[in-house]
Amino acid sequence: MTKRNTQQRRHAIVALVQERGEISVDELTQCFSTSEVTIRKDLALLETGGLLLRRYGGAVSLPAEMVGIEPLKVSARKLAIASAAAGCIRDHNRIIIDSGTTTSAMIPLLGNKRGLVVMTNSLNVAGALCELENEPTLLMTGGTWDPHSESFQGQVAEQVLRSYDFDQLFIGADGIDLERGTTTFNELVGLSRVMAEVAREVVVMVESDKIGRRIPNLELPWARIRTLVTDDALSPAARDMIQAKGVTLICAPWPADSSRR
Repeated sequence: MTKRNTQQRRHAIVALVQERGEISVDELTQCFSTSEVTIRKDLALLETGGLLLRRYGGAVSLPAEMVGIEPLKVSARKLAIASAAAGCIRDHNRIIIDSGTTTSAMIPLLGNKRGLVVMTNSLNVAGALCELENEPTLLMTGGTWDPHSESFQGQVAEQVLRSYDFDQLFIGADGIDLERGTTTFNELVGLSRVMAEVAREVVVMVESDKIGRRIPNLELPWARIRTLVTDDALSPAARDMIQAKGVTLICAPWPADSSRR
C-alpha cells in the first residue's frame, strides 16, 4: 500500500463516517480490502486529528457541538525540528526516543522508515509508534512511573536499557547551558544519562529560545552530545559556541509567517 493510497483511504473513511454517522471496523475492512490492524491505525490517527471519534468496534462522526473545534497542534517550530531529526534516521536503525513533546512530534515522520527498533520510556511515544503503518519493533523500559515527566524512570528502566545497544538517542531538554550542556527542571536525570551511555550517537532536539537557558540540574554534558537539532532562529554567537564544543549543529528552517516567540 503506497503512502498516497493510505491518504486516499483515510479521506474515504472520514467521508463514510460523516455520511453514515457510524461505521464498524468489519465494514471498513471489507470496503477497503485491508486488515483490521490497518483500519484501527487509520481510526486512531483520524481521531487524533479531530476528524472522528472511535467507538468499540468502529467509529462515529463528531457530535455537532465538537465540529469546528481546532485540534491541538504541535508548533511549526517543533515540527521543523522533528523533521530535521527524522532525516538523521536510517532504515533498520536501533534508536531510543525519550519522552517529550518535541521528540514525540517526530513519530508521524517515521512511517516511511523500514525495520526500525525503538526503545522508549514514554507511553505516548509507544502509542504513536503503534499507529504507524510500518510499525517498528517496540521496546519499553518499564520502571517506576514519574507523573512529572510522564515517563518511566528508575533502576529497573536503567537495567533494561543496559541490556541493549543503540545507534541513536533522541532526547529533548528544558534548557541548554552553552558552557555545560543540557539542563532540566527534573531532578531524575539518571535514566537520561544511561540512555546516552548505551547509544552511539546522542541527538538533542530543542527550540532555539531554550538555548542559553541556565537551569540548575545538568542532564547531559557536551562530551556526551554528538548532534543538536534546533531551529534557524538561533543566534550566530550561540551557533559558534555550540560548534566549538565539537557538536554537529542542524538548524531547521521553519515558516516565515509562524509566530517567532
